[in-house]
Amino acid sequence: MNREDAWKLVCEYTKSESLRKHMLAVEAAMRAYARKFGEDEEKWGIVGLLHDFDYERWPNPPDHPLKGAEILKEKGYPEDVIYAIKSHADYIQDCPRKSLMDKALYACDELAGFITAVALLRPTGITDLTAKSVLKKMKQKSFAAGVNREDIVRGAEELGVDLKEHIQFVIDAMKQIADVLGLEGKVRAGSEQTSTDSTAGSA
Repeated sequence: MNREDAWKLVCEYTKSESLRKHMLAVEAAMRAYARKFGEDEEKWGIVGLLHDFDYERWPNPPDHPLKGAEILKEKGYPEDVIYAIKSHADYIQDCPRKSLMDKALYACDELAGFITAVALLRPTGITDLTAKSVLKKMKQKSFAAGVNREDIVRGAEELGVDLKEHIQFVIDAMKQIADVLGLEGKVRAGSEQTSTDSTAGSA
């Protein structure tokens, strides 16, 4: 199992640039949490990178993530990696989140999408984005309506972290690859960006 093979799998099954960026954002957050908790950064990163790789082809539950899980099993991915990916979907009844890795993926998934949506609205993108701004946007139900706020709150609770600190932690992780995510902003990047909700609320 290595990152290069995982990325090839993402590119094979996902053509949407915004969905690829979402997976890269979650990967960055997962790697940061692995470092914080002293866990396997490569494994956690690959879990984040692959968690939605089957979504474009099989967007309807429970096909996503079960179709992807079948593919990963055929390719010899570790059982705990496959389980973590399955457990990020609340509707998979026999996969309660158990491990720290399971809980971190769930905690980072919806939040990364929401942070992206907020950053895309800002002239400076994610570069000076704060948890306070994200929390303020969370209260606006019409904004990025596809993102389940309850999932974000529940994710932080399950992971055992303060919500505001969790949001800032994920922001800081995503900042490290802001150029790859297209979140540098108009001021920094000098190019037009359009806000969209399509990067948020991924399954």
